[in-house]
Amino acid sequence: MKSICVYCGSNAGSKPAYTERAMALGDRIARDGLRLVYGGGNVGLMGVVANAVLDAGGEVTGVIPQQLADWEVAHRGLTELEIVGSMHERKSRMFELSDGFVALPGGFGTMEEIFEMLTWRQLGIGSKPCAFLDVEGFYAPLIGMIDRMVEERFLHPDQRADLWYGGDIDAMLAWMRDYVPASASKWNDEKRRSVLK
Repeated sequence: MKSICVYCGSNAGSKPAYTERAMALGDRIARDGLRLVYGGGNVGLMGVVANAVLDAGGEVTGVIPQQLADWEVAHRGLTELEIVGSMHERKSRMFELSDGFVALPGGFGTMEEIFEMLTWRQLGIGSKPCAFLDVEGFYAPLIGMIDRMVEERFLHPDQRADLWYGGDIDAMLAWMRDYVPASASKWNDEKRRSVLK
């Protein structure tokens, strides 16, 4: 693993713990010799994690759509800043540049980005690990909803197990380095699988 993509809020959130965890993750990424790939912003947790990597001597690649760069939220002090035409291009480019994906706390954008990567995993488009790095139970309700998807047979249990959830950065990075993709079918229903064959 050479690079890790971090999705997180363009706001800092209501608790100092969110900023502290973003700083700790950024510092650890740099100390482990990994490159940070992220959305290229200089605001919120995005700016915090990028600055933490840079302050620790690490390298950061930001990928930001032209519209957001025009709003003057692009971080101009990165190792590399790529300006792309759309959000779709941004996500595709971040996927190409990254060996794994981590979600820190965030809003709609963070959820949309990490869930797209999980969906790509489910469909076999990629084989890269996805993790939710929790802070003070932020992601607990969401993980509960994912577990409900399994209970209601909208999600295969092996695909639920194909994501990491927890608060320990060391444990998360160890899991990502040892990651083996799930080989479960997307379909829970044997009849559905037989119809598709």
